[in-house]
Amino acid sequence: MLELYGNRVRLRVCGICTDGDKILLVGHSLPGHFETFWSPPGGGQQFGETSRDTLKREFLEETGLRVDVGEMLFVNEFIEPPLHAIELFFRINSFEGKLITGKDPEFSDDNQIIGETRFMSIDEILTLPEVSRHGILKNIQSVTEILHLSGFLSEC
Repeated sequence: MLELYGNRVRLRVCGICTDGDKILLVGHSLPGHFETFWSPPGGGQQFGETSRDTLKREFLEETGLRVDVGEMLFVNEFIEPPLHAIELFFRINSFEGKLITGKDPEFSDDNQIIGETRFMSIDEILTLPEVSRHGILKNIQSVTEILHLSGFLSEC
C-alpha cells in the first residue's frame, strides 16, 4: 500500500451515502493495523476523469451500488507521513443495486484490503476504537452532522 500511495499527494473523491439514520462505510484491513479501518466509500481520481465519474466508479467497485452524486460538501486533508491525501466529499442523493463487499482493483484478489461494506448507525460507529474511524467520524454525534460538515477540514 505504501508503494502505491506513499510519499506523494493523492486526490481522493469520497461519498456520504445515508439510508435513514445510517451511513455507508467500507471496512479496510490496512497493513500494520490490528483493527479494521472504517471510512466512506471513495478512492483516487484518475487523469481525465471528473470527480463525479470517479465517485460513481469507486462506489460500483467497492459497494456494487450505482449512485447519483449530489453537491460537494467539504474537503478533508489527511497527512500522516508517508501518506498525504486531499479528499473531496460529495453527498450521494440516491443509490440503486444490491450492496456487496467489493474489491480494490489496485490489489490482487489474494491481497484485498476491503473486508466489509455496510450501513452503520452512529451508535455502531461510536463503539469503534477512534483509530478505526476516518477522521470525519471522530467528532460527530449523529449521521446528519456529517451532511452538515463544510469547508476545509484538516487531519494534520
